[in-house]
Amino acid sequence: MRLGVIDVGSNTVHLLVVDAHPGAHPWPAASHKEALHLAEHLDASGAVDEAGVEQLERFVEHAVQVAEDHGATDLLAFATSAVRDAPNGEEVLERVRQATSVDLQVLPGDDEARLTFLAARRWTGWSAGRLLLMDIGGGSLELACGIDEEPDVAFSLPLGAGRLTREHLPSDPPDADDVRELRRVVRAEIAAVVRPLLKPGAPDLAVGTSKTFRSLARVTGAAPSSEGLYVRRLLRRADLAELVPRLAGMPAADRAGLPGVSGARARQLLAGAIAAEAAMDLLDVEELQICPWALREGIILRRIDWLTATA
Repeated sequence: MRLGVIDVGSNTVHLLVVDAHPGAHPWPAASHKEALHLAEHLDASGAVDEAGVEQLERFVEHAVQVAEDHGATDLLAFATSAVRDAPNGEEVLERVRQATSVDLQVLPGDDEARLTFLAARRWTGWSAGRLLLMDIGGGSLELACGIDEEPDVAFSLPLGAGRLTREHLPSDPPDADDVRELRRVVRAEIAAVVRPLLKPGAPDLAVGTSKTFRSLARVTGAAPSSEGLYVRRLLRRADLAELVPRLAGMPAADRAGLPGVSGARARQLLAGAIAAEAAMDLLDVEELQICPWALREGIILRRIDWLTATA
């Protein structure tokens, strides 16, 4: 079957069309994405503003057309923290439903962590042993650990790179006191979940997913995306510890000149690096393997599993 997945994130909205069959690798057939930056369309109360809703409606409407043009017979649509945390989230969902007939579903944070873990488990395989997952999005940080496809423990923390930048780093380049306070806040949040994450056992492999981890790995020397999905890419804690103070002293325009960093995400990179370093340090991870599969693939895999079970 050909399946379309619409992913409404805090930074990017993305349609992925894949050929999905039981027991087979989900094979990408088409992709369409826009840097909508929905999290920047929030008013003082955290509600999505009118411009953000209208842009989201337009994207979903266009994504439906693209999916149909590529022969998709099934369409899944989901939103993460930007809509999940908005006071007018239900209104946004209804507006999209009325305008496009698409039933956009909001994923609870823990489900986001569990589905991303599923994708990482399928990518790394059983030989990875006990797996620890870290994923930094625009609005949240997902952490999960387990030996099976369903993690033993999963958490979603409000520590996304975009959220942290908006709430704690108002100046560019950032003020040193703001950076210090951000570091304190992030480490306090993560420290509260370290024990339940590690209590079932130390991980055999730690993986990082998402654009933030890919960018940090690229800046610290990992292979570019042009070398393909199957190149082993690592992010080392020691390299990250050296990178954070460098980023803290750079304006966003200079960060955008670093390898693998887009202009649209350059301002968020420091907050993402602080969260990544804190998670690796507190969870005693020396290096992360970068996993190219994440939440979208987890949604697809779960759908394939459901279709197989009901066939």
